[in-house]
Amino acid sequence: MPMVDDAAAPHFIRLRELGEDRIEDVLALAGRLKRGTSRAELSGRSVGMLFFRGSLRTRTSLEVALYQLGGHTVNLTASSDFWELEARHGTVMDGAAPEHIRDAAGVLSSYVHALAIRPKPAGRSWEVDRRDEGIRAWAEYARVPVINMESALWHPLQALADLFTLRETFGPLAKKRIAITWTPSPTPSGPAVIHSTLLAALRSGMNVAVAHPRGYELDGGVMSEAEEIARERGGKLETGLSPEEAVKDADVVYARSWSSLEVYGNPTLAASRVARSAGWTVDEKLMALGNDARLMHPMPVRRNLEVSDEVLDGPRSLLMAQAENRLHTQKGLLSMLLRG
Repeated sequence: MPMVDDAAAPHFIRLRELGEDRIEDVLALAGRLKRGTSRAELSGRSVGMLFFRGSLRTRTSLEVALYQLGGHTVNLTASSDFWELEARHGTVMDGAAPEHIRDAAGVLSSYVHALAIRPKPAGRSWEVDRRDEGIRAWAEYARVPVINMESALWHPLQALADLFTLRETFGPLAKKRIAITWTPSPTPSGPAVIHSTLLAALRSGMNVAVAHPRGYELDGGVMSEAEEIARERGGKLETGLSPEEAVKDADVVYARSWSSLEVYGNPTLAASRVARSAGWTVDEKLMALGNDARLMHPMPVRRNLEVSDEVLDGPRSLLMAQAENRLHTQKGLLSMLLRG
């Protein structure tokens, strides 16, 4: 028997799917929980956490969040605790995967009240990976809420904490300017964090300026959605800028490495492209162009390559606040999803 009714199992695959009223409820509850003492309102509730790739902040903050609410997590890591799973419909399973997500999701739904999944994109084709077939399959077959702990296209948990941090710092966000700037890294991340936070900022009426070298454009479908949101909410969206153009008069600088989608799946070309993109480190000289700008970064951050020590450890850095707020916003989310 499923732990939660099918009709009462909202998923959290991307921020928009939660709905704006519920996002407001989660952020308000997160604020109350941050100011006060958590209650054991989720006593007896459990969340299965499945990791197909590594995690530090997401895993720890979710586990502590549920513990502080009186619940319990079951942590499973694909490389050590279980096996590869098949996501495709109607396939003859004569490959490496001995089990289909349909069966795994059905079984786990009878054990836990929610499933939190961090899938691992195949990394060969962006057109394939951007479909997020793995996390979507879990949502299709599970009878309990499914929480996305970062897929190829979205990282809604980070965006939720970023939105909370921005409001906590600036108050009303309409017309505030956020500069999202690409930073170099020998191991660049996917664009999921930037996609989610970009849309969250635009939905809040912020003006968004995106800086990146040529060839590091974000996903075309996401950017089309971003342009539509900017028109609806009255914000301004600029892309393809230099760091200096983006940061000028910005209230917040959001630094992050992301991979080139043009050469996605080709590590040799990707490494060559990063090597040719010098001069994108966020330092005090760049920050000085902003409007007393605050720094944000989802972490992990490569010091003195992505951002200088002086900025990271300076008074305008919000990195530790962002990381702490993962705990509070996830407590709000878990409470909203599981109390009912």
